[in-house]
Amino acid sequence: MNDVMKAIRNKYSIHFLTTSDLHNLWLQLWKHRELIAALCSGALILSAWLSDSFFKEGTTSILLILAFLIGGYAKAKEGLTETIQDKSLNVELLMIIAAVGAASIGYWTEGAILIFIFALSGALETYTENKNTKELESLMQLQPETAFLLSGQEIAVADLQIGDQIVIRAGERIPADGMIYRGETEIDESAITGESVPVMKSVDDHVYAGTVNVNGTLYVEIDTLPNETLFQRIIKLVQNAQSEKSPSQLFIERFESTYVKVVLLVVAIMMVLPHFVFGWSWTDTVYRAMILLVVASPCALVASIMPATLAAISTGARNGVLFKGGVYAEELASIDTVAFDKTGTLTEGKPFVTDWYVADHHNKQNVAASIFAIEKESTHPLASAMTAWAKSIKNDDAAPEIDRVEHQNGKGLIANIGADRWIIGNTKLVKETDVNRFMNRLDINNKQGHTTIYIQKNDEIIAVFFLKDTLRKESVEAIAALNKLGIQTVMLTGDNEETAKVIAQEANIQSFHANCLPEDKVAQLKALSETKQNVAMIGDGINDAPALATANLGIAMGAGSDIALETSDIVLVKNNLTKIVDAIQLSKKMNRIIKQNIVFSIGIILALIASNFLQVIDMPFGVIGHEGSTILVILNGLRLLAR
Repeated sequence: MNDVMKAIRNKYSIHFLTTSDLHNLWLQLWKHRELIAALCSGALILSAWLSDSFFKEGTTSILLILAFLIGGYAKAKEGLTETIQDKSLNVELLMIIAAVGAASIGYWTEGAILIFIFALSGALETYTENKNTKELESLMQLQPETAFLLSGQEIAVADLQIGDQIVIRAGERIPADGMIYRGETEIDESAITGESVPVMKSVDDHVYAGTVNVNGTLYVEIDTLPNETLFQRIIKLVQNAQSEKSPSQLFIERFESTYVKVVLLVVAIMMVLPHFVFGWSWTDTVYRAMILLVVASPCALVASIMPATLAAISTGARNGVLFKGGVYAEELASIDTVAFDKTGTLTEGKPFVTDWYVADHHNKQNVAASIFAIEKESTHPLASAMTAWAKSIKNDDAAPEIDRVEHQNGKGLIANIGADRWIIGNTKLVKETDVNRFMNRLDINNKQGHTTIYIQKNDEIIAVFFLKDTLRKESVEAIAALNKLGIQTVMLTGDNEETAKVIAQEANIQSFHANCLPEDKVAQLKALSETKQNVAMIGDGINDAPALATANLGIAMGAGSDIALETSDIVLVKNNLTKIVDAIQLSKKMNRIIKQNIVFSIGIILALIASNFLQVIDMPFGVIGHEGSTILVILNGLRLLAR
């Protein structure tokens, strides 16, 4: 039988549905069940209207009842379940009561139309949530499930370990974070950075899971567990962000229950009072009460915020900015001051030794060997620069043993080599009088814009090094854009006054504070906050974590330390500061749309309530005006997805 079906399919290009096809079709139908139910409800109302002229009245009634049941089931169930669980009334329950109330006084068509439009607006809200979920699922699918080891063995990505060596061919996605040890290629990092232009990568460069190897074979050594990659952190951040609610959304949700109770109380009064006060008939009184129940419902108001917030979070994630929650997406628009760390944030974070001086009575190769042994114990960018210099100077086999290394945060390193005590650091670790004596003796001046590191052996300063970091091009662009937006820019750095001044001038930063330890950065941020400034802090290092936690908003560079990423509220996936300008503009637009939605929805509610009391509108117009406004505010929020 299978052979016959295959022959027919091949000859006539007929495709027979398999069990898998039917299962997938069912999954798609189930996923869009709210929209299907709303459309079925609308089709039944249309059929009832058309059949009114051709069939008996009973047929029309049956079609309208079916429209009620199919369109209203999901919302009625949702409203009752939430009311029982939360012990508070909600909009869904209000709408169902209004529809049933309209039907009870003979307005079946109007009640069915209310159910249809309410179900359609609910389907639109669900679409917004599914859109964000779909983008997250598509993001998760970008990471391959398998990888090829150097031996040629195919292995599950989840089984990769640190130190494993893998091969990635042209066109393949990179399965896990690692460092290239052989090969050169361009990498398409748009999946995590939003940048469409491929980046050139070669030996010793890092590559990230989910990115694409464009045009060369790479040999990569894994340096991060698969469940801890930058890609996985992005997914977790987006998942958490979608569950977080903004202050405006939380206020609306608290307001909703109280508002519904007030509406029900006013409707109860409306069903009696006009009959005795204005002489309305009982039919008109109940009819107007039902219209009030419809038009006074805060559906549009409730839908004013969440779709716009979810759309903004989704758009930000797609473009390399991760908001950890709606609250941060909302608050970013109110930031009036941005404070920057220098190294690794404004600059490349890869300083290099430009000049150095060693006292004549000390062998420079021995000094280099000691510096190498001490500095390799630190991961600080300055230590890496010193290690690179020392490696190029010392003898290959020179490697003195260190007894102990003490890290002085923001100052330098203290170590013991044999009986000698070595200090490598700034003037906070060595005496300024000793520094002046050494510099004067060798006739050396501090170099403008350089970081100065002194080497002290026991009580004598024996060498000085001048290091310089390179300012990022995008840092200058970002600060220019922030200045144009009227946002104050401040630099907080542990570097010396002269270096900080040069960097601030090159970047066009309005003010700076040099020689800052982590606690000094915290103090500066508190001082800014006390002047009623809303401050965002941008940093990447472990020493920036306290400042990130102190600021009104902490923003971490995606390539920064884990603690900086954990402490921050927003993450720039790669070290590209221009993304913060995009994020601020996105936040401002989101807040504008939310305000538009709130003003519009309140205005429509008040206009419809007034029109109902003046007996200007009837039930169909009230339904269309109210539910139509709900659909409009949802669509207005979805505009953010187009950015």
